[in-house]
Amino acid sequence: MHRGLKSLLLAAPLGIAALAGCSAPADPQVTFYSHGDAIEVAPARFCDATGEQCSPPPADPVGELRVPEKAPLQISVPGDVAATPWQVAYIYRGTNGEEIDGRTPVFTPDTRHSYTLRVPEDGTRLEHVEVQQYSAVLTAGAEGGVDFGISGTWVLDPR
Repeated sequence: MHRGLKSLLLAAPLGIAALAGCSAPADPQVTFYSHGDAIEVAPARFCDATGEQCSPPPADPVGELRVPEKAPLQISVPGDVAATPWQVAYIYRGTNGEEIDGRTPVFTPDTRHSYTLRVPEDGTRLEHVEVQQYSAVLTAGAEGGVDFGISGTWVLDPR
C-alpha cells in the first residue's frame, strides 16, 4: 500500500472521532403516543445531575397531542432518562369538574423505558402530563426527610 494512502486511512478514524466529539449531544426527547398519533417533546427544563448546567428552554416547551376520552397515553423515555429515577405527574378533570392530580411511583434507574397512563373511563379528561427526571440534588423535605430535585421536565397538554 502506498505510504501516503496508509497514513490517510489511519488518520481518517481519528478525524471522524474528533468531529463526532465536537457536536454537543442533543437534549433527550420524550415520546407521547395516543390513538395512532405520536409527538416527540423537547424538555421544558433540562439540567445536569447537579442542577447547575441547564440548557435553554425551547421556544414552545409544551407538546400537544389529541388524547381521546378513555384512551391511554403511552410515554416512552430515552435511555439516558431511564438510567435515572423518573416519574410521571398528571392532572385530569373529573366528570364533576373537579381537578385531580396524581403521580406514578418513582421508577428506579434502568427498570423502565415506558409507561402507559390510564385515566378512569367515566368521562374523566386528561389535562396535563409531565415526565420528571430526578437529579442528584437533595434538599430538606417540608415534612422531614429529603426531597430530590428535578433535573429534567417534559410537558404535554392533551387536547
